[in-house]
Formats: sequence, C-alpha cells, structure tokens
Amino acid sequence: MAISSEVHEQLVARFEVLLPHLNERQRRLVLAQEARLLGHGGVRAVAAVAGVSETTVRAGVFELEAGEDPLPNGRIRRPGGGRKPIEDHDPAVIPALLALVEPDERGDPMSPLRWTTKSLRNLAEELTQQGHPVSAPTVGRLLREQGFSLQANAKTLEGTQHPDRDAQFRYLNEQVKQYQAASQPVISIDAKKKEQLGQLPNPGRQWRPKGDPVKVEDHSFYFIGPDVEVAIPFGIYDLTHDAGWVNVGTDHDTSVFAVESIRRWWRSHGRLGYPAADRLLITADCGGSNSYRYRLWKAELAAFAAETGLTVTVCHFPPGTSKWNKIEHRLFSHITMNWRGRPLTSHEVVVNSIAATRTRTGLRVHAELDTRAYPIGISISREYMRSLPITPHEHRGTWNYTIAPASLDGGAVAVTADDRQQWRAQALAMLADPRLTGMSAEELNALCRRLAPAQAAQAEQRKFQQRGRRRLKAPGAHGKPLLTDADRVLITVIYLRQVCSQKVLVDLLSTNPVTIGEAIRQTRTLMEEQQITVSQTTHYFSRSQDLRDWFDHGAVTTQMHISQVLSHPEVTGMPRDTFQAMIKRITVSYHATIERRRHQQRGGERLAGSRRGVFRQKITDADRILATVLAQRQLCDQQTLADLFGVSRGTIRNAIDDVLPLLKQDGYISTPATHRFTTATELLASVSAAHDSETPS
Repeated sequence: MAISSEVHEQLVARFEVLLPHLNERQRRLVLAQEARLLGHGGVRAVAAVAGVSETTVRAGVFELEAGEDPLPNGRIRRPGGGRKPIEDHDPAVIPALLALVEPDERGDPMSPLRWTTKSLRNLAEELTQQGHPVSAPTVGRLLREQGFSLQANAKTLEGTQHPDRDAQFRYLNEQVKQYQAASQPVISIDAKKKEQLGQLPNPGRQWRPKGDPVKVEDHSFYFIGPDVEVAIPFGIYDLTHDAGWVNVGTDHDTSVFAVESIRRWWRSHGRLGYPAADRLLITADCGGSNSYRYRLWKAELAAFAAETGLTVTVCHFPPGTSKWNKIEHRLFSHITMNWRGRPLTSHEVVVNSIAATRTRTGLRVHAELDTRAYPIGISISREYMRSLPITPHEHRGTWNYTIAPASLDGGAVAVTADDRQQWRAQALAMLADPRLTGMSAEELNALCRRLAPAQAAQAEQRKFQQRGRRRLKAPGAHGKPLLTDADRVLITVIYLRQVCSQKVLVDLLSTNPVTIGEAIRQTRTLMEEQQITVSQTTHYFSRSQDLRDWFDHGAVTTQMHISQVLSHPEVTGMPRDTFQAMIKRITVSYHATIERRRHQQRGGERLAGSRRGVFRQKITDADRILATVLAQRQLCDQQTLADLFGVSRGTIRNAIDDVLPLLKQDGYISTPATHRFTTATELLASVSAAHDSETPS
C-alpha cells in the first residue's frame, strides 16, 4: 500500500523528535506500533523512514503480538541473551587461575609467574599459554567473583614477643589514666627519621601544573657521607591537649638532645598548659636516644627534674612495639603526609613544613630549629648513676622508673651537659700540667701545631672511606667532635707517658672508652710516623681521684710515696740527682731492649692498629731500675722488694733480669748496704725519718 506524502512527513517529524530519547527495545516497539497502524506495507514504509532494517521492525511486531509482560526497569533484553561467560564453556579456567594466584605452596612451583608480579595482564598471558584464552578484564572479573582484591603487605608480624608485653601495656595505660585524671602532663616522645637535606626525592605526590613536576636528583648517593646537612626532628606529643612540639636538631641524636627537646617544650608550652603540675609522665620506646639502657638519658632527666622541680616518671614500651607509641600515628604520620612530594632542601623547609601540619581533629604543631652541638661519646660512670634519685617501679623496674627532683646525696646537684663540658675543660687543663706532660705549654702547643696538618689529612682520609668517594661539597658545621685535635694530642702524650690508664682518662673526661681508644690509636700513629717520642713519667695514678688530689693538694699516692722514700740517698747509695740522671740514661736502653725482644717474639713488625705495648704496667720503669739497684746493694731479698712495690716476686725477678745488664753496661758499681732488712715495714721505718727531713723532688 502506498503511503501518502502527508503521512510520510508526519512519520519523519515524530521519529526525529522521539527516537533519540529511546533505548534499543523502546525504539523497536514504537516502530512496530507505527507499522501495525499503517497496515499492509507498513513495515517497509516505517523501516525506510526510520533508516532501520525491516527485520528489526518485524521483530518488534512479533513482540507486540505475543503479548509478553514488560521487562524490569533498567533491562533492554530478557535474561539469557548475549555471549555465555568463559566459565560456562571452559569450567577449568577458574581452577587454573586460582592455582596461579593462591599461596605459593598451593600453586605450581615450576611456574615462572611465581617470581613475577601477578598483574591481570601477566595472569591473562599465562592462562592463554595454558590453553585458556582470556582477556585481562575478564581475569579481573573472575578474581573479584572469587573474593580477591588488591592488597598491600600488612605489617603485623612482631617476631618473638616479650613475656611481659601485655602486662606492660596495661600498666602503661593505667599510669596515663591516673596522670590525666590528676591534670598532670602526659607526653609521648620519639625521634623521627633523620632527613638528609638537598634536592632529593620525597615519597608522595602533590598538585602541580600539568607537565611541571618538581625536579630532583635521580641518585641520592651524592648526598651520603659525614658532610651532608641533616635534620633530626625530635617530637613531643601532648596526649591531653592533642598538641605537638618538634625540636629540629642539626647535629646528633643523643640523649642530651632528647632531654633538651623536652626541656624546651616545658619552657615554652608545658608549664603554661599545666601551671599546677608537679609530676610529668613520659612514654617512650625502648631504643634510640631515649633507651632505658642509657645512663646518659637518665642522668640528663635527673638534671631536668632538679631544674624544673618535677617528679619525672618514664614508662617504656616493650621491645618491638614502638609503633604503638601515640606520637607515631598522631603526630609523625601527619608530618610525613604534610611534606609528601616536597624536597627537603633546607632546615627552614623542614621547620615550616612541620609547623604547618594540621588535622581536622584539632592537632596543632610547633617546630623550632636547634643548632646546638650534641657530640657523641659522652659516658656516665656507674658511681654517678648510683647517686641519682631514681626509683624503679615494682612492676618491671627496668622499663618503669621515677626520678625525683631532690638533690643528690651529699648536697650535690644534678649535673647538666654544660657542667660536664666545663668539667671536661678543667680536666684537660689539669692534664696539660708540665709535670704530667713532661713539656712546657709552649712545647705542647708546638707539638699540636706540628701534628695538626697530619691530623686533618687523617680525618679527611677517614671521611673519604666513609663516603666511598671524594668530597663533592664543603664540609658542614655540624658533627663537631667531643675532643679537638689538640685534646687528642694531649691525652695521647699522657697515655704514652703512662701517667694513667685509659680507664682513668675515661673517668676524667666523661667519655666512653671507644672515643679515648680511637683518639690515642690514631694520634700515636702520626707521632710514630714523624718519630716523635715522649719519656715515661714517675707519676702514675691508678684512680682519677688520686690524680685530682695530687693536682689540687699535692697529695701523693702510696706507690709514689714509697718510690720517693726508697730513692733516698741512704737507700740508693747515691745522690738523688745522680740517680735520676742514671734512670734517664737506662730508660732509653731499656725500651730498646724490650722492643727488640717483642720483635723476636712476634717474628716481625707490629700489626697496624695494635696497642703496641702501652698499657698499665704493674710498676714503672723507674721503679724497675730502683728495685734492681736495691737488690744489687743487698738491702733486702726479692720477696721484700715485691712487698714494697705491691707486685709478685716474679715481676721483681724479671725486672732485675732486664735491668741488670743495662746497669753494668752503664758502668754502675753497687756499694753493699751496711744493714740488711728482712721485712718491708722495717726498711720503710728505717728511712722514714731521713726522708721526712728532706724535701721531695
């Protein structure tokens, strides 16, 4: 049947307006209804006007005539249409996929995918090679249907747990509740990761103009070494006020730096926020500069308590649980997110980035730059630790202890870092006494100037080995050593002259044995290279207090007194000056003899870095010569000499065997004594009156 032009125009107008707003099924049904209204020839006419296939229009007519119910909302076709999923016609694809992604012990141990990233593309390629052709999106759909999702590693394995772990957590929690209920300050402390300054990449991303990222170094090894500027953020988090305070150091993360950070927080924020506080609770981890094992940490806290009048209680988290510390996830995590993607090029950037940290819950952070020097190597003696007012708690006293603000026993006050530095300077001035060094102040300064270039070259070589390359930038101002080059020369001279042992030097200078030992070893090597020798002194001190008493009051030790008494002319048979001159002559030959014998025992030269025979002698070389002279004069037997000098008879016998040939070679002729003594007490008593009347040399 022919369609009039008027009907044709009406169809065109309706289809242009209506069809763009309909989906596939709706268009098909509308076209079918128009074709049914036109009657015979309507299918062809409607298909021509709408620009679709006659089959499509005819399918719509069949659907209308069938009288089927409307489809649910959102559906275009009835269920069951389209291509079947791959798991229907290939049921083995899911077991094959699970064998690839499940734990390795259940998967194929020979599959190379076991050692590669299990991405959707790699999984699809592996399945295709196994005869299961599949695309990456299909693999993703199958994994989601099987309950899989993208997951990162979970840091939940804590290794071996301490048996008191849970009990310590409960005890610490109760302490915090008690302090907060009493309106006393509770702080969480820790040192954040040390940050190297420079145009270095920082994890994270930030909004930037497209195509204009911040350019950073592609290799960080140019910024590794002792000369690189660093920032050390030490944080204090106030649990009650939800406030952070960060002290950004530039030197070393030491216990002195940790307590100084707490001191600065208290002065600027703590005493203002808690004006009525008389106690302070500190929660900290077990390691780092605030370790419960460090004596210096507790000594500095004692000084802080005495200065502020606060009773300081410290509760440490068990080992391996530092991430439970509140400061980690309430302060440090927000700081890390705040400066993400930003190179930390200077201390100003670090301080401002920390101070700008904010959270929607109200966290505010204050940051300051601390440019003070905090040298490493400081040591605290056991005797001083015993005098501190530290009271361990009944529950795990090593982790929980309280430090009272009271003065130490005997009326002394707690020692601060500045006090120790002042005492160290006084001890160095005492050791520089010409009677100990064997040289005047001008001669000692000249020796220091002579060794200064070699010390600088030695230090640069040491830093070169640490860096593994040459210096790329000028040395920074941080990392100042505890001992200067002149101090290292001085203590080496004192040690080589055998004034005292390294243990006494450690006690005098409040340093650790490693610092003293390394200083002596390195400086002695330079002195031997330049053939600088020092003579042994007759003043030997086995305790630091003996050395202080001798310097302050002229007190002599028992051994020094005995040596002075036995060197009386009535005992040696010669004037003191003559006897001292003979000691100086024979000492040189004696050292050469001892070194020759040790060379034969070693079978070669000394090994680099060895102690080289300098250690605490039972008696000095002068005492060995004196004992040999007394034995030659037959003043007493060897056992009496051993009792006089406080050594064994074998030591006296060895000394006589070594020194006697040198005395004969020097032309010494002994004169027999007029009286032979059988005991040391008798000998000392016989010469005490004559010695007391003579002024000691």
